[in-house]
Amino acid sequence: MTGVGFHLTGVRKVVTVVDEVLLELGRPVAVPVRRVAAAAVIRNPWAGRGFVADLQPEVEAVAPGLARLLTDRLTETLGGTDRIESFGKAAIVGLDGEIEHGGALIHTPFFGNVFRELAEGTSIIVFSDDRLPAGEQLTVPLWHKTAAATRSHYQTCHIRIPDAPRPDEIVIVAAAASGPRPNARIGDRLTDPVVRLADLETARS
Repeated sequence: MTGVGFHLTGVRKVVTVVDEVLLELGRPVAVPVRRVAAAAVIRNPWAGRGFVADLQPEVEAVAPGLARLLTDRLTETLGGTDRIESFGKAAIVGLDGEIEHGGALIHTPFFGNVFRELAEGTSIIVFSDDRLPAGEQLTVPLWHKTAAATRSHYQTCHIRIPDAPRPDEIVIVAAAASGPRPNARIGDRLTDPVVRLADLETARS
């Protein structure tokens, strides 16, 4: 699953959460949308070492394999890379770690570029990260994988793992959706009127 050339160790478990919206305000959704969060619970590679100035060796060793593992899960769950329309990423650091530990594993090209290439995206990947005890929920934002300004695809999914992260662990998340929000209808930047604060203030006066 991890592909040739990717080293992957220290993963305790992998969790996949699927959300499929069929009805919105009692109305059937024309095309049901699946939102998926795939999460790997790993031992924090810097746990117990105090302040580590150079995080790069562990990032290069760990992040690409995680990106491959999680993107494969998304692709399998959604039914193909072409079913990934929007994406996002996240990290939950256990209480004994630094926020920077999670950031190191998701914000560098060793994770982001691999995830983006495997998902056939071009957009910057929207993200969230936090330090939390086990069982707390994190909201993961999503936007379009090739057109980040496409407002219809702004949405979120949620991940909560009852026994993770332990204090010396990190949860790494890749998320995707197969389509836009249900009944998206607020327009887009290409159709927006020109809106300026001065004009709004004049109209209200």
